[in-house]
Amino acid sequence: TVIVTAAQVKSFPLEVEALGNAFANESIEVRAKITATVNSINFTEGQQVEKGEVLITLEDSQPLAAVATARANLIDASAQYKRSSELIRSNAVSQSQLDQIEATRDAAQAALNAAQARLEETVIRAPFSGRLGLRRVSVGSLVSPQTIVTTLDDTSVVKVDFAVPEIFLSRLSTGLPVIAKSVAWPDIEFNGEVVAVDTRVDPISRTVSVRALVPNDEGRLRPGMFLTVRLLKSDEVGLMIPEGSVVPEQSIQYVFTVDDAGMVSKKQVELGRRRPGEVEVLGGLEEGERVVSEGTQKVRDGATVEVVEASS
Repeated sequence: TVIVTAAQVKSFPLEVEALGNAFANESIEVRAKITATVNSINFTEGQQVEKGEVLITLEDSQPLAAVATARANLIDASAQYKRSSELIRSNAVSQSQLDQIEATRDAAQAALNAAQARLEETVIRAPFSGRLGLRRVSVGSLVSPQTIVTTLDDTSVVKVDFAVPEIFLSRLSTGLPVIAKSVAWPDIEFNGEVVAVDTRVDPISRTVSVRALVPNDEGRLRPGMFLTVRLLKSDEVGLMIPEGSVVPEQSIQYVFTVDDAGMVSKKQVELGRRRPGEVEVLGGLEEGERVVSEGTQKVRDGATVEVVEASS
């Protein structure tokens, strides 16, 4: 005599807990594009700045002189081209000469554009809105592209990266809600949602990386913080059987099913998530099939048993 239970599709909300790391939505080290001396510093440490706001100005006397020279050359080249355009009508200037003068004018225009671009590089602006870090230079400092002036982080939204076992891969999708908690704020839950799932599974840990975005309007979360993340999906269902009906043999999982005539069949199954007393079946079993939930140690494949239905 064995006790059997029918495999049933039941509500099984997805809830995965993982450890994650917080990153700024955008984060850079502010550097100069050229080597020059700092003229002025227009920010304070920890200041919130807007995109395009001037942070630092560099010595610009040489770039200004270069712009003035390039502009004068362009004015001269443009005047020569204008005179030559009038003279070509009387054949005083050949077409080839006019083309050469035109090329000289265009080169002068390009030189002016380049000089103006170098002048613009003497002003360091915020590339996006965010909060500045510590100041690393002073007025009079000689800075280069290798010099870190300060840092800039946009933490209005925080990226949270965490790893999820590959068994949940089929259930992962963008838009899933997540709840993050930090030891720094133990009584506060930070709500966000999944925005990306990595295209690769780590072959060593057998996990897939997931990224969520968490609003951080009050600035409580900081880049580098360690967070506990819960991934939620309330509308999940699963084909469930009693945990005691699973018979493991080495790394393979089996169950004993019983047909209407009491005949026992041994079936290999693929298992998924577990909860107290129950386990999810991902493959190898159909809804409604009866599995031996008590007495598995007494039955064999092909045997005939007397069946007692499990009490609900």
